[in-house]
Amino acid sequence: MTFSFFQKIKNFICKDTGKKNESRKLIVVIRILLLSMLFYIAINSIIYISILNNSGIAIMLASFAIFLLIFILSYRQKTSITLLYLNACTLLWTYVNVSYFGWNTGVQHFIVVLLVLCFFSAYSQYRKKFFYATALCVFRIYLYFHCQDRAAVVTLDSSSNNILQLINTLVIFWCISVIAYIFSKDSQNLESKLVEYNTQLISQANTDALTGLYNRRKAQEYMAEILNPANASCASICICDIDFFKNVNDKYGHDMGDMVLQKISHTMKTFLNGKCFIARWGGEEFLLVFPNSNGDEAHFLLEQLRSKIKALQFDTRQGTFSISMTFGLTEYDFHTDIDSIIKEADEKLYMGKEHGRDQIVF
Repeated sequence: MTFSFFQKIKNFICKDTGKKNESRKLIVVIRILLLSMLFYIAINSIIYISILNNSGIAIMLASFAIFLLIFILSYRQKTSITLLYLNACTLLWTYVNVSYFGWNTGVQHFIVVLLVLCFFSAYSQYRKKFFYATALCVFRIYLYFHCQDRAAVVTLDSSSNNILQLINTLVIFWCISVIAYIFSKDSQNLESKLVEYNTQLISQANTDALTGLYNRRKAQEYMAEILNPANASCASICICDIDFFKNVNDKYGHDMGDMVLQKISHTMKTFLNGKCFIARWGGEEFLLVFPNSNGDEAHFLLEQLRSKIKALQFDTRQGTFSISMTFGLTEYDFHTDIDSIIKEADEKLYMGKEHGRDQIVF
């Protein structure tokens, strides 16, 4: 029941104006500010109730009535007109209150609320915004010197003044927070989506779509970072190739060929997780980079990987088949450039192809 009540209030405040090309977000902010002003005036009336004269009561009632009328009009008028009413009446209300109740009431700080609203309420129009900001600054300075020349008609005792300052601070911070939150929420969500989208783009740019492994571009970037003499750490590079892969495509079809690539990639990722960098180098070729590993250490892991891949079974309508891979492994010597290292590993791969396949040439 309570939830339903608050939901109705929310729906009422968030109700659209029904006008074309109107910002719903802006009208919601304006209504919340108007309700905050009404609350503030009501609290002020309670604080001043015992010392107000007829003119003071008239100011309070007139202020409450004007802001309430603007709130009602917000459901009928264009948002731009309502915003104009809010600014004009707030400036007038500030001037009257500071003149009557004095500078110490802190009402002049509502000019800051208008300043923040000014910069959030419209797109572009930067000249108008800075002009209005300058006008608000001049107005506030004028109020300060204006109050120096005249005493307040009504003054509060120390205790009541402290309470008023507290309410003043809370309401103004609330108003500024509402403006900043509502207008920045979409920007933050959009920025978050852009960051996520950019992350996805980077991932897609660096990932092979079929296997989910890193692609050749990412592999080259990784090697440029790892195979750097400044790192002064050992590394081993392997290029491996599926044996007789063309026969798989010719006999069982490209869909089965894709499945073979995916299953081998999954096996590599599962077994070598965290132990090396894995990329699809092209076609049925893969590149493995073992950072901080010498050739013997990399050879030991590759031998286990070779056995696991050879043990894989692929079921088809024509029966079950298995595949094997040949590996060309070389060790980084801190002096050879990347292209030469890749060429050396590639030569060893083809040496293995020419001498029976299903082996590691190191």
